Amino acid sequence: MLFALVSKGTLLTPEQPDTTVPWWSFTKTVLAAAALSLVRDRLINLDDTVPEGPFTLRQLLRHEAGLADYSELAEYHAAVACNEAPWPADEMLQRLDASRLRYTPGEGWRYSNVGYLFVARLIERITGLPLEDALKQQVFAPLGVSRVRLAKTRADLARVNMGCASAYDPAWVYHGLLVGPLAEAALCLNRLLGGDLLPQTLLQDMQTIRKLGGPISGRPWTSPGYGLGLMCGGVENQRILSGHTGAGPGSVVAVYHADHGNDAKTCAVFCEGNDEGAVEAQAVRFLYEYVDG
Repeated sequence: MLFALVSKGTLLTPEQPDTTVPWWSFTKTVLAAAALSLVRDRLINLDDTVPEGPFTLRQLLRHEAGLADYSELAEYHAAVACNEAPWPADEMLQRLDASRLRYTPGEGWRYSNVGYLFVARLIERITGLPLEDALKQQVFAPLGVSRVRLAKTRADLARVNMGCASAYDPAWVYHGLLVGPLAEAALCLNRLLGGDLLPQTLLQDMQTIRKLGGPISGRPWTSPGYGLGLMCGGVENQRILSGHTGAGPGSVVAVYHADHGNDAKTCAVFCEGNDEGAVEAQAVRFLYEYVDG
């Protein structure tokens, strides 16, 4: 297990192995930050209907667009397990019957990687840049995060800790798979939520959640919710965290921010295996050992 703790944009934890890890679905938080930077620059509005619509950018970012998710397809998991070549995105959408909305946008909630594929495409359209360059321009360069990259092929994962999934093809992650040092994930979230990349109004929008029920068995959440690219909610002792957990073949990452005024801190934890709850619990423990101790 690896972990990194950041406060006020500075790494607090002792130096650990400088291992590059997959950020899995923490990539969604970065995509949301990039999209919101375009809202900041008045290039799009949160409540504009996107070309893939009839849903809005806000609904895509909060998983309220009515879209299904390719993780529901048994043949997707079988193909990944057999190390098959990834399907082209349009084929994946066809297999999923993605144009058939599962509920009226805004009236339900369903986690959807497809929604973030559409967010990634929107970022590319508006900036006129490939996704990796757009994320560097809109998010990483302003936040001073320089060692993150977008993995596009198996060769791009050659020096990445993929656990038991060394043959994984990142093209199976249709919204894009960021990889980088764990400390840079913690720095990215800490500087995003504690800095001035986005105005306070958009940071508030980002952390305005849809509540998703009560406690989740085997995980630390007591009142989970989802904002704009952020998993947000309460854990023990009514503490509130914002960030994202990501999981894929071979490993789990959890990156979370606890804002207690002048004592705001961010923790990132990476572990091989597939136990999301255990990795989230470690993030909570590290955060509050440092906050309280």
